Amino acid sequence: MKKIVTVLLALSLTGFLAAGQSVLERMKERTKNAVEQAVGEKVEKGVNDVLNGNIGKKNKKEKEAEAEKAETARPEAEPAAKPAGQPGKQVQAGYAKSDFVPGDEIFFDDPVENETVGEFPSHWDFIGGEECEIMTLDGEQAIKLSGWYSIIAPLMEEADYLPEAFTVEFDVWSNATGGASNNDHIDLLLGSEESEETVVVTLNPAFNEEPQSSRADITYTYRSPSGDAREGSAEGEMLTPLIQPDTWLHVSASFNKRAFKYYVNGTRFINLPNVARPTRMALRSVSNCDEKDRFYLKNIRLAQGAVPLYDRLASDGKIVTYAITFETGKADLKPESMIEINRIAKLMQENPGLEFEVQGHCDATGSDAVNDPLSQKRAEAIVAALVEQGIAQARLTPVGKGSHQPIASNSTAEDRAKNRRVEFVKKN
Repeated sequence: MKKIVTVLLALSLTGFLAAGQSVLERMKERTKNAVEQAVGEKVEKGVNDVLNGNIGKKNKKEKEAEAEKAETARPEAEPAAKPAGQPGKQVQAGYAKSDFVPGDEIFFDDPVENETVGEFPSHWDFIGGEECEIMTLDGEQAIKLSGWYSIIAPLMEEADYLPEAFTVEFDVWSNATGGASNNDHIDLLLGSEESEETVVVTLNPAFNEEPQSSRADITYTYRSPSGDAREGSAEGEMLTPLIQPDTWLHVSASFNKRAFKYYVNGTRFINLPNVARPTRMALRSVSNCDEKDRFYLKNIRLAQGAVPLYDRLASDGKIVTYAITFETGKADLKPESMIEINRIAKLMQENPGLEFEVQGHCDATGSDAVNDPLSQKRAEAIVAALVEQGIAQARLTPVGKGSHQPIASNSTAEDRAKNRRVEFVKKN
C-alpha cells in the first residue's frame, strides 16, 4: 500500500508543478491505474483535476455555491490533544538570534479563522490524495490534512504567482510518534513550469516519550538554475530538541533570486545558494491512518521579500511590519515576533538618536470597544520587549490605533492581514 501511495505522491506533485502537455499525457494512463488500485474515487477526482489543468484558479461561483450549501456547520471536532502554552523566555531568545527576515508585502494570508468546521478550507485548492477539512484544535481552527497523504495549494488568480524574492510561513502541529520507526512528514513543495521540482523540503517531526528513542529530521531535494538535481539533509541533533509533544512548530522559508533558506522555530536548517527560481507552491502531508498522526496547519502566509529596515525608514519616515504577531485576542507576543523586535533593537542601538512612536493597528473584525484597548496593550507589549533588549523606554511611545487607520479594505483575508500591522513612526 505504501509503495502505491509513494507513486501517487510523485504523480500528483508532477501534475501540479509541471505544466507541459506532453508530460501530462504520458502520466495520464499510469496515474489513472494507480488511483484505481489505491484509494478510490476521491484521489481519482483530485488527480484528474491535476491532469486537466484545473489547479490554482479561483472559481468564485463554485465557492459561493459551496458556501450556500453549507447552511449549518458540522459539530465541533474534539481536539486531538491540547497544545502547550506560551513558550518561555528561552524560546524567545532563540528566535531573537534568527536571521530570517519576513516579507513586507502580503499576497496570501490564511490564519484559518471563521471557517465552517468539517468543510474544505476556502482559501485552498485540492491537488491530490485524501481531502482535508477544517477542524477545531484546543479552541482554534486549523486545517486537518487527512489520510495517507494530502496535497493542497493556495487558491490564486495566476498560475505563477511567486516573485523573485518571497517568504513562506506556516504553523504545523502533529502528534506523530514512533521514534526512528516513524515516517510521517510534512513537505513544502516549490516548483515552476520549467522545473517541476525546484525545492522539496521534508520535515519529519517524529518524537517519542523516551528521549533516547526520539528522532526528528529534515531532508530536501532541489534543482540548480542549470537543471542539476541535488539532495541533502539537515542536522537531526539540532532539530530533535525542538520537537515536543502537543506543540505547534513555526516553519518559515525564504527565497531571494536564487538563495533558499528554511527554518523551524527560528533556527535555520537549510541554506542553499544556487536554486532554480520557483513560481508556485503547495503543502503535502504523509501519515499513517491513525487519527493521532494527522498534521494540522494554521497561519499560512506568503509575502514578497523584505526591504532593509533603514531603507524603509529613510524613504517613508516609518517602518511598517507584519512580522510582530500576537496570540489571538491577546497582547501576548508570539515567539517568532522576537526576530523583528531584535532587528528593531539593533537598528536603535546603531542609531542612538532614533526615537519611535510604536503604533498597534487592528483590522475591522470586532468592535472598537475591544480593538482599541487591545491595540494599546499590544503596543505596550512591544515597547516592553524592546526595553528588555536594552532600549531606553523614553525613546519609545506606545499608541493603540485600533482599526481607525486602515491601509486596505477589510473585505478579503489578505487586506485584513495588511491592516493588522505594527508601525514604528520616527519622532522628530
